[in-house]
Amino acid sequence: MMQTPFSWNARVYYEDTDAGGVVYYANYLKFFERARTEWLRAANVHQQTLANSLGAAFVVQNASVDFHAPAKLDDELKLTVVVERLGRASLQFVQEAWRISGEAPKLLATGHVKVVWVTLADFRPIPIPVEVLEKIGPPT
Repeated sequence: MMQTPFSWNARVYYEDTDAGGVVYYANYLKFFERARTEWLRAANVHQQTLANSLGAAFVVQNASVDFHAPAKLDDELKLTVVVERLGRASLQFVQEAWRISGEAPKLLATGHVKVVWVTLADFRPIPIPVEVLEKIGPPT
């Protein structure tokens, strides 16, 4: 299931950088998390509401990132989210971080993230609720 990428912009702040003045590698996972949260919000899926009412939530099961070029202080980034696969209890995403400030857009990092819908009581996978599937798309 490939779709039109959802995108969300962010700015690199001093707190995002390491001693070398570039974005610390682990912070790309934070940027990707925020972009997925904004993707859900744009689909009218509110994670805290679902956790409170259903006692379940999405948790990251697996994540990997390939780094292509560094982002630096004050760079403007475009973070993209594409659902690669939607299963009964999981979502697999391809995410990208692009620098959009400067002369031409530049791909900085590509992430592959799998999230699983689990109960908060025991963290066991359960099917994603129909009300969520209706907003984000059918299983593939």
